[in-house]
Amino acid sequence: MQFYKFTGINTDESWTQANGNRQVMHDNISELSLKSRTFNEKLGGKAFFFMTRATDRTFVAGAICAKAMDISAQIQSYLDMLNLKVKDIQMEEITLTTTFTLLRTADRLDYIEDDDEILEQFGLDKLTGRFCRNLDYGENLIQSANKTAIYKYAESYLMKAPLVAELDRIYMGRSKGRTNGHPVHYMVQTDDADTRRGACQLLLQALYANHRLCNKRYCFVDFFPGEGISEATYEQLYKANAGGTVIVRYLTDTDAEDNYADAGRDTIESLCKIMKKYAHQVLTVFCLPRECTKSKEAFYENLGTTSIVELKEDFVSGEPAKQFLKMLAREAHVRTDKRLFAKLKPENSYLAPELRELFDSWYNEKIKTDVYPQYKEFATVKRAIQKAAPKGSAYDELMDMIGLSEAKKIIEQALNYYKAQKLFANKGMTMDRPAMHMVFTGNPGTAKTSTARLFARIMKENNLLSKGRLIEVGRGDLVGKYVGWTAPIIQKKFKEAEGSVLFIDEAYSLVDGRDGSFGDEAINTIVQEMENHRDEVIVIFAGYPEPMKTFLDRNPGMRSRIAFCVEFADYSVEELCEITKLMLSRKQMTITEAGMKKLKKNFESIKDSRDYGNGRFARKMLEEAEMNLAERICQMDETEITTEVLTTIEESDIPDVPLEERRQIKKIGFAY
Repeated sequence: MQFYKFTGINTDESWTQANGNRQVMHDNISELSLKSRTFNEKLGGKAFFFMTRATDRTFVAGAICAKAMDISAQIQSYLDMLNLKVKDIQMEEITLTTTFTLLRTADRLDYIEDDDEILEQFGLDKLTGRFCRNLDYGENLIQSANKTAIYKYAESYLMKAPLVAELDRIYMGRSKGRTNGHPVHYMVQTDDADTRRGACQLLLQALYANHRLCNKRYCFVDFFPGEGISEATYEQLYKANAGGTVIVRYLTDTDAEDNYADAGRDTIESLCKIMKKYAHQVLTVFCLPRECTKSKEAFYENLGTTSIVELKEDFVSGEPAKQFLKMLAREAHVRTDKRLFAKLKPENSYLAPELRELFDSWYNEKIKTDVYPQYKEFATVKRAIQKAAPKGSAYDELMDMIGLSEAKKIIEQALNYYKAQKLFANKGMTMDRPAMHMVFTGNPGTAKTSTARLFARIMKENNLLSKGRLIEVGRGDLVGKYVGWTAPIIQKKFKEAEGSVLFIDEAYSLVDGRDGSFGDEAINTIVQEMENHRDEVIVIFAGYPEPMKTFLDRNPGMRSRIAFCVEFADYSVEELCEITKLMLSRKQMTITEAGMKKLKKNFESIKDSRDYGNGRFARKMLEEAEMNLAERICQMDETEITTEVLTTIEESDIPDVPLEERRQIKKIGFAY
């Protein structure tokens, strides 16, 4: 499946006449909508073309292609059907996420009737919003590169031999046209994120250049066995990426991978089953840690006759190790010296992460002693102080988030308890670990799930949890169809969650109002398992405040096992503005003062609506603003387009809030 965006200059005089006349504009849009429907009916479900914006001098359209076709010819046929005069048409392949944005805009402006119906028609309706429970998903487009550049970069990775050999095979016997089917799939084994990312990029660039892939789009999925992801979810994923690539990143801790493989064999089997079903339509690249024996065996047991090319990172020593360090120095624009190479022990062999750690240690010393000698006295920090401070990127990420003061305080309390336990151990004292289960209450979009995911990582990075995964479940994942089925399901879920956080969303949905019902069986079993796994599993119950209070009162033993209750308040208008600025800074973008004033006005207008959405609404505003920015740039003369123009959101880019959204009054607590 492929997705496209078309932009151009609308030269039709009827649209010039429509300037400032809403009725004429409405009539024009209605006519285009009707003609689009007629055109798409003739395509018979093979594709769907839609207008996103048509004004004087502006043309923006999108297309969803379920079957291979001459897209250039089709867009011209589409314009002929619309009887629309457009020049300088630019076509680009886009991601699924961008397609969702175009469809939303088209729906809002009445170019299409219902974006949800279109998504459902192409089997994409389940991929909107939160993609799928427990599935971390992202996507990108392959960037073009010539053969010389691809081989040059391949030489720099510590899997040179197998990678170059595979590139030779890819470039051997160039295909005359895009083919259906993949002779092999791939398994990249490395502990170095840069090597993993680089090897995948080079493979996809070479395959696309040799017509082994039908489109540029690829998705990457962080895969953790045992998180209860269904075959249906994987099938949606693969179906949406037909003609492209799925990169499965199995990023488990190698120390615990055997347990993962045992606990998640059903999940691995489900993934491999769907992978084999779509093996000729979708290329799969499995990414595993270098030493991942049992999990690798579990994959191979379920891949059957599928051919896999293994690309494994090498151990290096001597001159190859020196060359790798020199490469890192060139990337950092710094000269090597004897102190760097002295860190290499002749008797040792190194992997890429180890060499990067050696280089970082040397580089930090060099910066503080040679480049900025005035900071030489700050070259070292007392180890005791380092150990006392909370560590890990997840902790820093949480502290950088806007608001969430209550959640941050709870995290600090949990970490302080961990430090205290270390002190007791050092004095030869032992204490039973108390239950650390939590309740998260708050409205949608207040970062409950994001905080829980960071909390799990923080516990792992500070050695409080062995695995640090977030296993997200709901009623459907815990309650069985028949009496007696629920308890074994919950027991299995707690087993999978050992060393991690079990996140039960809308926990009160377990209570169905009848004594002795399935819901009561679920709650009683959860309480028992919370006690049985108090040293291995942290349970977080999440939902609206009032229903959560009723839920906790349902079982006398429930409240006594809750250590922390965290209230996630709605974001203030000021906090939403700060969140937006933070999202812009991460994109290396800015917003004008007038633009921020309009955005603030939007936040104020919808603050009391039912569908306020907190941070989600801010993200929606920004996505639409970026879309409008792109459309505005397309109308400008190329000489006027500077880097500042490309990265600055203006007032005109900020969308208006529909009146119907502002009129809805938000209910406090549980929303029906």
